[in-house]
Amino acid sequence: MLKSTIKAIEWKNDQLVLLDQRILPKSESYIICDDLSTVISSIKTMVVRGAPAIGIVAAYGVVISARSRRLNEMNVAQMEAYKCAVLGDLKQLALSRPTAVNLMWAVERMRQCFLDAYKEDFLIEILLNKAQEIHTQDIENNHYMAELASALMAKSTNKPFSVLTHCNAGSLATGGYGTALGAIRTAWKKNLIDCVYADETRPWLQGARLTAWELAQDDIPVCLNSDGAAGWLLANKNIKWIIVGADRVAANGDVANKIGTYNLAILAKYHGVKMMVVAPSSTVDMALSSGADIDIEMRTTQELTQISGLQIAPEGIDAINPVFDVTPADLIDAIVTEKGLIENPTTELMMKVFN
Repeated sequence: MLKSTIKAIEWKNDQLVLLDQRILPKSESYIICDDLSTVISSIKTMVVRGAPAIGIVAAYGVVISARSRRLNEMNVAQMEAYKCAVLGDLKQLALSRPTAVNLMWAVERMRQCFLDAYKEDFLIEILLNKAQEIHTQDIENNHYMAELASALMAKSTNKPFSVLTHCNAGSLATGGYGTALGAIRTAWKKNLIDCVYADETRPWLQGARLTAWELAQDDIPVCLNSDGAAGWLLANKNIKWIIVGADRVAANGDVANKIGTYNLAILAKYHGVKMMVVAPSSTVDMALSSGADIDIEMRTTQELTQISGLQIAPEGIDAINPVFDVTPADLIDAIVTEKGLIENPTTELMMKVFN
């Protein structure tokens, strides 16, 4: 029986409470965000990570900003100053991580809600309801996408089989249940799969620390492997699907996801293994014609040269740390969203679903 009790994001006692994912699975510690600077810091420093989760946290961040800046009584001039101050906060919030389009999507929805209601007496309640709606909808979308994904796996492959996943796209990366891991959870429940192979996912080790932990919580058989072992696994194990999430999907079906996803897609094509991307429509950016237009975040070199503060590379060595890569659409067998399933994605097929 799947527990699915993991709550990485919770609005509790009128506060935003975040599970600190930087220290999992060693300990479960929570951070209370009662000001916008803590929300932004939590996004930047990887307390919260995963595109859908970042968007949800940003939505609650707007509530916190609007509440902290609001005066009990405001004249016309103060009301306009209040509006400008909150909109300035929203701009800072939108810049906290560049690649995950869910962040900008959620901020824009909350911005519009704020502009429609900033003069209302019950503004904070209105904004909180909108943020909670975004949170709840994400969980519902995850369950629906999981049904679509598992149905595709059931009809396309002899079962039981194994799957491989990269990074973490589960309850920890979303409002709950997960995108890629949501599909895996449902496929396991339907007896389609017998084992999940989890890439460790350097340099933050989200696969080792988070995905393996989540699956173990649900008693789903998981086997951890180094990122470099993926080719050997595809050649020697009964892996039929690679299932990943996404941080941004372009209009032609190109997908930005955790660095190393592109490598997996190439390996999958060579070995005849299918590649599936599971992501909500809020991850799709139809304004970008292709993945070449996606801004790839570069993070500090210390994430590569150190592990938990321990230097593992020569002092002063040069390093490069792109956080994401772009997988071309022609290497992807299916993109699963709550708006529908797109097999062998192209611009034309994407437009049918998203325009």
